[in-house]
Amino acid sequence: MKKLNLLLIPFILLAFNACSQNAAHTDKNERVDTKTYPQAKPASYWKQVLTPEAYEILVNKGTEQPYHNPYWNNHAKGIYVSAATGKPLFSSDTKFDSGTGWPSFFKPIDPKAIKIVRDTSYGMVRDEVVEASTGLHLGHVFDDGPAPTGKRYCMDSYAFKFVPADK
Repeated sequence: MKKLNLLLIPFILLAFNACSQNAAHTDKNERVDTKTYPQAKPASYWKQVLTPEAYEILVNKGTEQPYHNPYWNNHAKGIYVSAATGKPLFSSDTKFDSGTGWPSFFKPIDPKAIKIVRDTSYGMVRDEVVEASTGLHLGHVFDDGPAPTGKRYCMDSYAFKFVPADK
């Protein structure tokens, strides 16, 4: 039984980190890449305008707890906009229950509003989703989503603000 428990621990840790990102803190003196990300700002700027939770996700590339975040179980109609810029990124019309505990979508509103970059944290190779204008971390995308795209954009709630649809 003890051997079985020891074998399960790596699988549990891997599952927990499936949507997470390395939470290495950003150096406030680092250069801002405005050539790639035209609205990029230094971490000190984002620290002043974001909530602590949003800063941890967007700037430090952190992750929130599954099933204990604002939007994983949100079924209201509306738009998910960037917590940093207010730009529309995902619609409730493309949100689905992935069973992961994070809000998941099968496509963005505008594919040009996001960029996919390679993420090799935790010894894995994943596709990180960042906001195209700022380079801020939103989550990851996987190839195990529903039709019509087959994609699962596994996002962090604190990267967004939800704007309910007009009734």
